Amino acid sequence: MEVRGPLIKFGVLEKLLNLARANSLWPMTFGLACCAIEMMATTAARFDPARFGAEVFRPSPRQCDFMIVSGTITKKIAPVVRTLYEQMAAPKWVIAYGNCAISGGPFVFEGQYNVIEGVDKVIPVDVYVPGCPPRPEALLEAIMKLEEKLTGYRRFPTPERRW
Repeated sequence: MEVRGPLIKFGVLEKLLNLARANSLWPMTFGLACCAIEMMATTAARFDPARFGAEVFRPSPRQCDFMIVSGTITKKIAPVVRTLYEQMAAPKWVIAYGNCAISGGPFVFEGQYNVIEGVDKVIPVDVYVPGCPPRPEALLEAIMKLEEKLTGYRRFPTPERRW
């Protein structure tokens, strides 16, 4: 019994830390193409990411909790993405925002040899947001998915779909 006591306390402490992390996620912007405009639109008053604790977009990787990669990843920019990811403090997460960040987009099929088929070839990705370009609501959903991944439950209920 004495061995389980501290483990239970550390489990509760870990849950509290994850709850604090989930409610104050600071993203690092890494906009490379047209998806970056939609990512910037997410910070407007209409969508208000401050409800989720993600309103502070930081320019420095040492101050960020997760990276939003939006746009086409080329072979020239891939080492920069990798370096910025490695400079982030642990724990760190990545959101691939848009078809170009997920799979290279239409540029892979045009025979461009310099486009990498997704940012997951360079760094590990936690949440994928499809679309060309994806809507700002999709980025908010990705932030909620990241919070759900951290805490184990969803803070806001999912809307019921009426088809």
